Amino acid sequence: MEQVDCVVIGAGVIGLATARELARGGRDVLIVERAELIGSETSSRNSEVIHAGIYYPASSAKARLCTSGRDKLYAYCVERGVDHQRIGKLIVATRVDQIDRLSDIAAAAEINGVTDLRLIDGPELASLEPDLEATRALLSPSTGIVDSHGLMAALRRDAEDAGATTVLRSTVTGGSVTGGTGGDSSIVLAIDDTEIACAAVINCAGLYAWDVAAQIEGFPAACLPPRHYAKGNYYVPTGVKVPFSRLIYPIPVDGGLGVHLTLDLGGQGRFGPDVEWVNSIDYQVDPNRADSFYTEIRRYWPALPDNSLTPTYCGIRPKLSGPGEPAADFLIQGPAQHGIAGLVNLFGIESPGLTSCFAIAEAVADGLP
Repeated sequence: MEQVDCVVIGAGVIGLATARELARGGRDVLIVERAELIGSETSSRNSEVIHAGIYYPASSAKARLCTSGRDKLYAYCVERGVDHQRIGKLIVATRVDQIDRLSDIAAAAEINGVTDLRLIDGPELASLEPDLEATRALLSPSTGIVDSHGLMAALRRDAEDAGATTVLRSTVTGGSVTGGTGGDSSIVLAIDDTEIACAAVINCAGLYAWDVAAQIEGFPAACLPPRHYAKGNYYVPTGVKVPFSRLIYPIPVDGGLGVHLTLDLGGQGRFGPDVEWVNSIDYQVDPNRADSFYTEIRRYWPALPDNSLTPTYCGIRPKLSGPGEPAADFLIQGPAQHGIAGLVNLFGIESPGLTSCFAIAEAVADGLP
């Protein structure tokens, strides 16, 4: 039977950052990815935003890991030459009765350590973004955008330079715990037709993390948290140029941050994601869902032409909370929770997962013996 110190399951941004951290710490690391490419699902099907850490409940893992991860991510992008821009974001109140919500958001963000938000009034807002229709807004200068594919490529290079090995088109089909208890035990993973014994397994399988955990014999079913899929659809305007130079976000809504405008590094604007609760993974974008986007977008950009939105792509967020429920926190589940030495499951790593990747990786590494 082959043996390796650590197996990281999933070569998305979290898995790659974790593998890098472990390999640079001297661990023997194998990265296992079921797809043909790294980061081809949740990690690349998002808005590519570097979040400041504004919205999350105080003392939550999301708040703590986002603010820490944000600074580490900016520093890494500078050091490794990963394309990014600290472009800034406006959270807009389009009605007078939303202004108090801006104050609430700013107060919560300050508790999280986001101290650079600034309330912008109408005249200044008009000078910053003349085509924006809003009463007031919060300016977040620490929000940015990043080339997620470039980031993941750099993380993979770092991990492999430190001795990690990446295997693609390889699926975990089962697992068991052998030997004694605690530090004397090991986990045997079935990866396609090969069995591998390892001291540590880091389950970063994203949408499939639940399936991976359930396949390990002895994993308590009661430790599998709820799983919900929130599909987010994106649309681009055709025949008209988006006139904004910053990201534009409305007041947050149930399950997400509303139909917002993000910009890619080439300046192309895209609207989304919305929140479509689904029961299965399907990356088809329904053109008809754009019909509901127009009303939301025109609250802050009234000049959006009719019939101009075209489907571009979608992503699916692995969520621990469902429709109408309070947003759930990240769940980094270790032996103290499920009783299997060396196994760490990462459940519900949605936004701000990309921003938090370095902080999450450090938290996982620090929790391993």
